[in-house]
Amino acid sequence: MRMPDASQNARIAAPSPARNSRTSTSPFFALVSARFAALPRRVAPLFMTRSSQMNCSSLDSLSYCLVVRVGRFQVEIFSDGILRLDGGAMFGIVPKALWDKEKPADDRNRVALDMNCLLIRDGAGNVVVVETGAGPKLTARSQEIFGIDEPPRLLGELARRGVRPDEVTLVVNTHLHFDHAGGNTYRDGEKLVATFPRASYVFQRLEWVDANAPNERTRGSYFAEDYAPLEASGKLELIDESVEILPGIRLDRIQGHTRGTQTVRVSDAGETLFFSSDFMPDRHHLRLPWIPAFDLFPLETLAAKKAILARAVSEKWIVGFTHDLPRFGRILERDGKLRFEEVAP
Repeated sequence: MRMPDASQNARIAAPSPARNSRTSTSPFFALVSARFAALPRRVAPLFMTRSSQMNCSSLDSLSYCLVVRVGRFQVEIFSDGILRLDGGAMFGIVPKALWDKEKPADDRNRVALDMNCLLIRDGAGNVVVVETGAGPKLTARSQEIFGIDEPPRLLGELARRGVRPDEVTLVVNTHLHFDHAGGNTYRDGEKLVATFPRASYVFQRLEWVDANAPNERTRGSYFAEDYAPLEASGKLELIDESVEILPGIRLDRIQGHTRGTQTVRVSDAGETLFFSSDFMPDRHHLRLPWIPAFDLFPLETLAAKKAILARAVSEKWIVGFTHDLPRFGRILERDGKLRFEEVAP
């Protein structure tokens, strides 16, 4: 069996030449640099604080925090690519007149969302990937519906960071929707095989149960080819509720988006990093009533947001989101309002 690599990933899901022309060198750097450059200059000071407050560095000299140290852990955030979903569904009961100011929709009422992943290294040989993006297996029709017009970046981004697929020891999916678990597997000829051959894949037992028995509402989000082959290969590790999967790395089940959604916390040396999962997909959803229509249990999302945001503020957690621009920051409360403050390296 041939190991997957970044070039293979690109070939499997290659877009048209015209679309691909934007990504001739480093797709991640080109896209993110362009999007940051397009921000109004007056915005930058609002989101920045001193890098000394967070042990933070960046790649490619981007002026946003992409890498942090949490004690012995090095944690990096990067995007597998852009997904476009209906804005009304993303913001639930919030009127478009409000959310469109924050995240303008395209001519099909879709908003652009990064599909963020984490790379966590503890210096002791553990290499953890959190989320695998949409992956290389989507049909052309699905790519068109969801506005995915570039090859997946996951393997290329790992390669840039010096990580081969066979060096990853653990893969965590916050849940099994296709935009979070699509890169778990790839096609090797006629077979579906695990992208990371030495890794265990970890998710909640409830998520596994629901993904394998989707109902009329949920079946459009779960693609069995992303996770079913893992069971036969013996790479599946199902957990229940809250578990410390490695010393300093904790997964907590947060029912809201799905029954089996889980968040990720990395803690060491008095510092904590929190990766939100989709119960709070980006900084716009810090507002308590802003809950996606995709959430199966919105009132439980609301309760979880209240509890977790209170801790994030009081304990000064470092925070990363699943569907925001890939960066780290902290959540601050000012005049009774919450804001996400990015950290410049």
